[in-house]
Amino acid sequence: MSVAANAATGTGRLYGIMAEFDEPADLVRAASAAYAAGYRRMDAYSPFPIEGLADAIGMHRSWIPTIVLICGILGGLTGYLFQVLAMGVWYPINVGGRPYNSIPSFVPVTFELTILFGVLSAVISLIILNRLPEPYHPVFNVERFARATTDRFFLVIEATDPRFNPVETAQFLRTLNAREVCDVPE
Repeated sequence: MSVAANAATGTGRLYGIMAEFDEPADLVRAASAAYAAGYRRMDAYSPFPIEGLADAIGMHRSWIPTIVLICGILGGLTGYLFQVLAMGVWYPINVGGRPYNSIPSFVPVTFELTILFGVLSAVISLIILNRLPEPYHPVFNVERFARATTDRFFLVIEATDPRFNPVETAQFLRTLNAREVCDVPE
């Protein structure tokens, strides 16, 4: 169903409008133009990473490094404090004349728990923040999208964007020299 028919009849749910481009530079220019026009809920697809594309679609800094740092510090503190409590408070045993709170002997466990908490938080935050697993995505409903892994570049403006209007958004994407503009049904 075309954009005009979908807008006129109100039938079917629309995920967004997709524009197809031949060159990566065209995709970056189109994404920059869409962002400048006020569109914020959009995504770009390409067969390889394109420099400047993340900035063009307004992608912001990730929270994952901050989460990993905080969890790594918590892991290190957990390991160290557990050893201090276990060896110095709960079960104090003087072995070889060392003090109960022997920092050098606590380093390996502290280091390992820092790494463990950091890695687990990285994996869990990647899964949660990237909304994985996502076995189905509406862009797979568009037949031409199969070429996104070989030689085509796509820009999708989602219907949830506040500025989105099916007819106006499709016309706007056509002005960006797209090879083809089509609906993305949900």
